[in-house]
Amino acid sequence: MDQHNLIIILGATASGKTKLAVSVADALNGEIISADSRQVFKRMDIGTGKDLQEYHINGKTIPYHLIDILSPGERYHVDAFKNDFYKAFAAITKKNNMPVLCGGTGMYIHSLLQNQTYTAVPVNQPLRDRLDLLSKEELVLILQSDESQNIGHVDLSSKKRLIRALEIADYLKHNILEEVNRPSLKPVIFGLKNEVEVTRAKILSRLTERLKAGLVEEVEQLLKEGIDREILVFYGLEYKFIVNYLDGLLTFEELKLKLGTAICQYAKRQNTFFRKMEKDSVEIIWLDASMPTNLLKQLVLEKVSTNKN
Repeated sequence: MDQHNLIIILGATASGKTKLAVSVADALNGEIISADSRQVFKRMDIGTGKDLQEYHINGKTIPYHLIDILSPGERYHVDAFKNDFYKAFAAITKKNNMPVLCGGTGMYIHSLLQNQTYTAVPVNQPLRDRLDLLSKEELVLILQSDESQNIGHVDLSSKKRLIRALEIADYLKHNILEEVNRPSLKPVIFGLKNEVEVTRAKILSRLTERLKAGLVEEVEQLLKEGIDREILVFYGLEYKFIVNYLDGLLTFEELKLKLGTAICQYAKRQNTFFRKMEKDSVEIIWLDASMPTNLLKQLVLEKVSTNKN
């Protein structure tokens, strides 16, 4: 195990990441670090798919990190994740345990692998609001007019990324980013992939189960606690659509249909991001998610053992 100090298991929603990660962690004396932008929030269990019962295996509970660390209503971002990840990574490796990073938030995972220092640049909401009034073409012209900026890495087709690039450029005119020394990561990365129709069927089945388990009631309780509707909508699809349902904008059948469709589209975007990671020279070992978990675990263990030498 000397060559690798981190195992990463990624995949789109409903691909079975958690179950596999827990099984691998059980075999390797490991601990899970969650790479999920929403599971950090307490009392948001069903909507974020924490499935905490899956961490119980063979009569023990696999330790996990970056789950239930913030209160609903707070914001979380890439740089906060990176800081929290490295704290968890240090705590796990200090015990000579194996960190297993598991999740579907590709941006979080990618930020660790690419060492993107600009994630530390804070959000400037007033600037974003002003820039959002401009067209993509106008934003590109502003970027190109600043000769001090290297814009070769900027996706000029994405208005969101153009705004972020200008936000970073504005920050760097007045501030210096301090370099943070991080431990060197030597990851082996596994991706779970299903056929599109299999993914769709799993998503719709899981949505039905979660609605029966009290997903609507979970959102109602968060609203009763005073969590702002706009914040809940910001937290993702389940919360957005259920808030609309509770506001009378959707019938229950419309909720199921539209939310199911939206989650399927989200899974497609996740897979697109993983392909982008590969284009950025991130090597992902893809596994057939329809295989039994025990067989997938054996494939992971064999590959980890092979890459050890």
